[in-house]
Amino acid sequence: MRNVRVRFAPSPTGYLHIGGVRTALFNWLFARQNKGTFILRIEDTDQSRSTEESIQAIIEGLRWVGLDWDEGPYRQTERMDLYRQHAMKLFEQGRAYWCVCRAEELEARRKEAEAKGFSPKYDGRCRDRGITTPTGDAALRFRAPQEGQTVIDDLIKGRVVFDNSVLDDLIILRSNGYPTYNFSVVVDDALMNITYVVRGDDHLTNTPRQIPIFQALGYPVPRFGHLPMILGSDKTRLSKRHGATSIMAYKEMGYLPEAMVNYLARLGWSHGDQEIFTREELIEKFSFDHVQKSSAVFNPDKLLWLNAYYIQHGVPMRIAQALVPYLEQAGLKEEIAAVSAEWLEKLVVAVRERTKTLVEMVTWVTPYFGRDVAIDEEAARKFLTPAIVPALTKLKVRIEGAAEFSKACLEEVFKGVLEEEGLKMGQLAQPVRVALTGRTASPGLFDVMELLGRERTLYRLQRGIERAQSTPS
Repeated sequence: MRNVRVRFAPSPTGYLHIGGVRTALFNWLFARQNKGTFILRIEDTDQSRSTEESIQAIIEGLRWVGLDWDEGPYRQTERMDLYRQHAMKLFEQGRAYWCVCRAEELEARRKEAEAKGFSPKYDGRCRDRGITTPTGDAALRFRAPQEGQTVIDDLIKGRVVFDNSVLDDLIILRSNGYPTYNFSVVVDDALMNITYVVRGDDHLTNTPRQIPIFQALGYPVPRFGHLPMILGSDKTRLSKRHGATSIMAYKEMGYLPEAMVNYLARLGWSHGDQEIFTREELIEKFSFDHVQKSSAVFNPDKLLWLNAYYIQHGVPMRIAQALVPYLEQAGLKEEIAAVSAEWLEKLVVAVRERTKTLVEMVTWVTPYFGRDVAIDEEAARKFLTPAIVPALTKLKVRIEGAAEFSKACLEEVFKGVLEEEGLKMGQLAQPVRVALTGRTASPGLFDVMELLGRERTLYRLQRGIERAQSTPS
């Protein structure tokens, strides 16, 4: 195997699509597995649609999922002289020619050909005119082979054959001097010594157009692989109507990058029945031999399940660190600054079994910050009633007088109050839970108290008692 050099070459015309991230991921895994080189190239020659904002979104998205690149990011707009040099080389060799047909003429001929049932490709009118110094607007066209076949030994699809008779004499330099996609991508792949071009199968029909250009320029032809597209649940191409398609939208929704990577890796690739993979396992086990030939269907429920798994089984400190920006966004910046990293880690451990995203986790952990807590009105009416005041008061007094504030000690105090008041666990636990967290659902009650600490536990119990005393009986 030649030294593996692969690339991810997005066009910066919008957000980074999850389909693009999967393409980048498969290239990255292949490069890392073979100790090769992963290159990031920004194909920004479409001046009307490319934006700096989109370039930054691509870079930010790749960094979030941890797909680091070894070279780049290269930008095509900084390589224009290279494309023009190679285009003129083809012209000088007789492999390209000037075309002076006007756009409206080309459109009229295309419509006429289609009406007669012929191919709408360029009719070659300027192919043999021998124009050397065109005046006015002129485009440079590649003289495509018209006989024989172009055969692609595709890494995923297998042998694919195209008749050269259908190939168009495509424009390689527009009249404004800008290169076209199919030309600039060949020059870049050649000069960057790309050995494997792995991209979406919407590019499959571009490949027989590009291979002859590699050959005409005298460069080695890379191996090609075309990934089936990702479909929505209705088996149409994945789009916004199926839900979020931007990789950064999933970050905003509280997904972990490791869950996204695991999910996208399994979206069209498999290794037996294994579902959960570490990054190291993905690098070790990935193979284009096990990329399916048919399109994969995006399943948001499966992604959510994976995200919950990584939240529940991930390193707690890592989850706590990932949670901080979401807490800050929720207005808890000062509260976070007042707690230790170790305390936040314990809080994550306490609530992680109940959450599937970091955004959900924010909702679960919010009651543990600050001195006061917002109490749900319905929960208060149901559980904080005058009848529970004696038991709550006794519990508060016992906790105040306890020698230590530990889960074991709290449990003993709680049991004593239950026995003396003749109450079952739930009859006291729920009012205490509402007083401490404002809600009827929480982690274990003694975990809650330990997280709040003695001072806040006593303060909130007192507020709960006052609330119960004021509730109409």
